[in-house]
Amino acid sequence: MAGGGIGPSNGKEYPGKLTTKVLITCIVAACGGLIFGYDIGISGGVTSMPKFLEKFFPDVYAKEVLHTVSTNQYCKFNSSKLTLFTSSLYLAALVASWFASTITRRMGRRLSMLFGGVLFCFGAIINGLAQNVAMLIIGRVLLGCGIGFANQSVPVYLSEMAPFKSRGALNIMFQMSITIGILAANLINYFTAKIKDGWRYSLGGAVVPALIFIVGSLFLPDTPNSLIERGNKEEAKRRLQIIRGIENVDVEFYDLVEASERSKEVKHPWSNIRKRRNRPQLTFAMLIPAFQQLTGMNVIMFYAPVLFKTIGFGDTASLMSAVITGGVNFVATFVSILAVDRVGRRVLFIEGGLQMLVCQIIIAISIALKFGTSGNPGELPVWYASFVVFFICVYVAGFAWSWGPLGWLVPSEIFPLEVRSAGQAVNVSVNMIFTFFIAEIFTEMLCVFKFGLFIFFAVFVFIMTLFIYHFLPETKGIPIDEMSKIWSKHWYWQKYVPNDDPFPPQSPPRKLHSPVKEHNIQMVVNMDEKEA
Repeated sequence: MAGGGIGPSNGKEYPGKLTTKVLITCIVAACGGLIFGYDIGISGGVTSMPKFLEKFFPDVYAKEVLHTVSTNQYCKFNSSKLTLFTSSLYLAALVASWFASTITRRMGRRLSMLFGGVLFCFGAIINGLAQNVAMLIIGRVLLGCGIGFANQSVPVYLSEMAPFKSRGALNIMFQMSITIGILAANLINYFTAKIKDGWRYSLGGAVVPALIFIVGSLFLPDTPNSLIERGNKEEAKRRLQIIRGIENVDVEFYDLVEASERSKEVKHPWSNIRKRRNRPQLTFAMLIPAFQQLTGMNVIMFYAPVLFKTIGFGDTASLMSAVITGGVNFVATFVSILAVDRVGRRVLFIEGGLQMLVCQIIIAISIALKFGTSGNPGELPVWYASFVVFFICVYVAGFAWSWGPLGWLVPSEIFPLEVRSAGQAVNVSVNMIFTFFIAEIFTEMLCVFKFGLFIFFAVFVFIMTLFIYHFLPETKGIPIDEMSKIWSKHWYWQKYVPNDDPFPPQSPPRKLHSPVKEHNIQMVVNMDEKEA
């Protein structure tokens, strides 16, 4: 089975429906993506504004605006201080995600989201009022902490709240919010670039999505999984009845309780996540976010105005091009919402990868022919600029309905409850490590690789598409606490997850603390001790 696809036919089906309450709740929770998206969109636009560069990065200002320093067109924005401004946020998010994992597990997903919104709000205020680079970096660190908490808790919240048949679409609302944040930031940059000290309005405007997220978090209910995990079983059952829209939720409820009781036997989730039976999930929690950043998409989103400006667009044209790509990103994400629970995760991953690969090759050839190694195209024809922007938009669309949303969805839905928070922390951490790495070295890579930068990312897109084809089983239509079965039936991962699952499906539910269940739990404890 080279493709590795496994259908959902063996998954347990719980009764219930997608209620209006759940839909509204998930939309509100997904607003956590606004803060991440706003920051992604705002950074590149602000770093291309002359007044911002003059105040904080005069060396770049001398090369870009005054032209008092001669340099290759591809190297104009190559500044270690400037990249530190962008990348410091992601290093902070990396550290924060580990603390967020503990809070998410012990105090609930909702409180973790609230912390994220508050930290991001303080960071936005400091950046808007910044008088020197030190204030900028402090603000960026606080923004990063907020993003670390939000990215750790929101995807888990959405996956646990959603009915299993709609889990993909509802989880992708997080990515939809990211795209809305990016688009809003690009529009704000376009207009604030025309006013004095407009960069302050751009950076300080991050307070708005932060407040939306804070207010939303205050009114959100916690998930049944989280309530059970913290010992509130009666409240969890009432919550489950409300969000599923039916009275009889016994099958799902008792499965959640059993999963929680198994998780309590795991005293150290950080060591348990490394156990052999969790090897497939841990592999994907590390490789999917790494590959997501190695698509090169965040280079486009972070530095779209800088990139377009570098390859010959004027100030306003570069910002407008960023608005266009942001709009395409937003619209294309709807395709994923409509398709992910119908065609599945694998099809979108593979199609999106092939689409991005073709576009990157065309873009690299186009820039090489016109811009050469100097990066100076002379007079750039409108049709040629439009051609490049078109294929960048097609590339963005491919990412927006595949690796963008699925990079958050799949890692959040594949872990068992006992290590779910730890698994999501790994996912966020790897994402932030590679985001930091790419943001830190992008301008230097552009200076060294020139148009070959797109080929560099195309190689990784090719590798990751092959990896998904061979190793990712299909997860659509599988209840989140039944997900372990897909690994034991996969041609490769079955050697790590045996078929004799010690926790067979419970239908109808049996009494808790039955001798059979106690025996099953003891089997896992013994397995852990033996592996340790």
